[in-house]
Amino acid sequence: MHRATSELPQPTDFTGVSRGDTLRTKAGRGSRSLANLLSEEFENKIRQGLLGEGDKLPTESELVRTYDVSRTVVREALSKLQASGLVETRHGIGTFVRPVHKSTAPILNADELNESVDVLAVLELRISLETEAAGLAAQRRQAEHLQAMDAALKAFEASFSEGADTVAHDFAFHLCIARATGNRYFLDILQHFGSLLIPRNRITSVRAGGRDPDYLRRVNREHEEIYLAIERQDADSARAAMRIHLTNSRERLRLAQRLTQKQAEGDFTSQGATAPHST
Repeated sequence: MHRATSELPQPTDFTGVSRGDTLRTKAGRGSRSLANLLSEEFENKIRQGLLGEGDKLPTESELVRTYDVSRTVVREALSKLQASGLVETRHGIGTFVRPVHKSTAPILNADELNESVDVLAVLELRISLETEAAGLAAQRRQAEHLQAMDAALKAFEASFSEGADTVAHDFAFHLCIARATGNRYFLDILQHFGSLLIPRNRITSVRAGGRDPDYLRRVNREHEEIYLAIERQDADSARAAMRIHLTNSRERLRLAQRLTQKQAEGDFTSQGATAPHST
């Protein structure tokens, strides 16, 4: 039995500042979007036990009103939570918290990844992990796995055609491959990190092309190469395609970080040039 939304623990606000203002303040201090911040707030509540298994999240309208954000922001946030395996949406009923699988392994947690610059290091881990996962998926995949991968690819393409967020569909595709290995530990590791593993979810520099159609087409073409190799059960080609995809992701992230750093340095220099000299 789940608790009704009104019975969930409610944060006490002693400052008089709305939660929407708080999100915007955080967004203004860094590169994270409102959707990322909103999903992270609920992820923290779930992992801290403030929201438990079976609890119902507020409705879309309630979230829009409470956080003073658009429906698009709310939908993206919920999509990220779903991709992370933290919630599930039951059509016509609502969105509910799923069981949280706790691990005692000494592994980097999602909060640390979220705040650190170590996404590159985790990408190196992914290259090793997911390259082998692609090979195993090619050997072991069943028809339902191919159907799920194909659905994720089509959803990705539809989203970028509409200018919508693609992170959840990107992550879903990688989860489908992990499931197809038949080894639950591949899936457990990816779900542990959640959609934070997707590099463009952490770097939102305009010049990095986070939602640029050409950039996203390249990403999806790489996905399609992986899918086709898995479909024809060519393990070596699947490994090669996954390695190329993740290596390209690493290089795209490095470029995005360099561009972001140069932009920040340029802003700092500009501010220094216009600042009044002390006497």
